[in-house]
Amino acid sequence: MGCVHGKCCCRYPRSSDGDNREDLGRYAQVQTHILAGRSVESAQVPSHNFRLEYSVLTQRGFYPESPEKENQDSYCIRTQLQGNPNVHFFGVFDGHGQFGTECSVFVRDRLVEILSNDSTLLDDPIKAYNSAFSITNEELHDSDIDDSMSGTTAITALLVGDMLYVANVGDSRAVMAVKEGNRVVAKDLSSDQTPFRKDECERVKSCGARVLSVDQVEGLKDPDIQSWGDEETEGGDPPRLWVQNGMYPGTAFTRSVGDSTAESIGVVAVPEVTTVHLTAHHPFFVVASDGVFEFLSSQTVVDMVNRSADPRDASSAIAGESYKLWLDHENRTDDITIIIVHIKALSNVVVPQPKEMEEEQRTQRKKHRRYISIHLLRKVIGQ
Repeated sequence: MGCVHGKCCCRYPRSSDGDNREDLGRYAQVQTHILAGRSVESAQVPSHNFRLEYSVLTQRGFYPESPEKENQDSYCIRTQLQGNPNVHFFGVFDGHGQFGTECSVFVRDRLVEILSNDSTLLDDPIKAYNSAFSITNEELHDSDIDDSMSGTTAITALLVGDMLYVANVGDSRAVMAVKEGNRVVAKDLSSDQTPFRKDECERVKSCGARVLSVDQVEGLKDPDIQSWGDEETEGGDPPRLWVQNGMYPGTAFTRSVGDSTAESIGVVAVPEVTTVHLTAHHPFFVVASDGVFEFLSSQTVVDMVNRSADPRDASSAIAGESYKLWLDHENRTDDITIIIVHIKALSNVVVPQPKEMEEEQRTQRKKHRRYISIHLLRKVIGQ
């Protein structure tokens, strides 16, 4: 959702019919644009003899009052981290604030580099994740980018063999498809870190944040009522974070990278990490910015992917439906970025790798030589 000075706080009046026609024309243009110029890539996971097929789509939002506003989303797909063919990384970074683009690009580039250079990555991916986010956050603070009122959320997925580690900072989302009988159901791999979550709300309050909606801050609603319903029904005027004696920063999330002002009232860059052991019951997963999930549920997204054999078609359909729903509710849309990753031919049979095979062959040769030596010794003793 971003900060109150960023892309998601502006509550535009409902469009007139004429404006709606203009928006729908813009929608049709975007539909044409997002279908072009994308490919399906693949990456092997030889340790478990399966492969990944993935596609990414990123689409700038429609901002009628800021026609020059750029897409503040960025993404990173890096295969074979540390030169290991079984380690792959996928991430979406949703920038916000005046320098949101610079923040998302900075974090996109640095986070994966720090992970790539961490010697503990394969031994303890969760520890490596926490360290990488902490270092990246400090480096962003120390950079030339003004992150006092700008930053980025980050939703990332690290695959190591048949293990998937999802690290989330903010309110973007990762979703796994799970086969259950004849159904394919959505399982969230991340939990949106917003004041709608009671634990996150209490945590930031304990750090000095005021948690109020814009209407409450402006005196239109009672600020003593600390109940905002749920994110699905009250997303139009969500609870936000404010310093005690000021009308800032107004973040609608409780964790991010950057946002040094909000950091003083509890906004942290500490990821929540979810671990999944992949099986044949996991056909695909989705990593996407909150522009997708503002009006689409995780199950709806999974259903749309499941209906399309080609992830490019699925991502285009999701972006198009998201865009339409945004314009049904508001006079603008958010930036949208989607990575769809299909998991192909996973059987959970561990395949020996070249080094392992070489070691096994050496062991077998040693056993064979030992057997021959013992056999010859017995013959000598027998004589």
